[in-house]
Amino acid sequence: MELDKIEIVLEKYFRGETNISEEKVLKEYFFSSNVAQHLAQYKPIFGYFTLDKDQKNNKKIRLKTKRRNFTWLSIAASVVILLGIGTVGYFNYDNTNQDKTLGTYDNPELAFKETQKALSMLSTNINVGIKSVQYIQEYDNSKNLIFK
Repeated sequence: MELDKIEIVLEKYFRGETNISEEKVLKEYFFSSNVAQHLAQYKPIFGYFTLDKDQKNNKKIRLKTKRRNFTWLSIAASVVILLGIGTVGYFNYDNTNQDKTLGTYDNPELAFKETQKALSMLSTNINVGIKSVQYIQEYDNSKNLIFK
């Protein structure tokens, strides 16, 4: 009866349908001395698992680490970036603002008219800003009436 049970569990084992307790029964059976003749061929499989469990590896494994020095690489990258910025700045420099005669007039009447235009434009922009401030003043007055 026990031999039939072992054969059934062995078939389940090879199909991958056994649980841990059934596998333990198989290991105990094949590790014992009374194994049936026709099942003796499976004894090395289960004996190997039992012996392999007791083996331990005591060797120390040294891992070789490759450590590269990135200092020179970072210095080279910094130099390339600085050269790139310098080149872009050099070729994009605009020489149109280098006019030495900017703002100088030989004719005093023409200078006076240009000054009046500039001051008129400044006055217009300041008046727009003052109108915005008046709205803020009115908002502040309304807020004071509500919260007092």
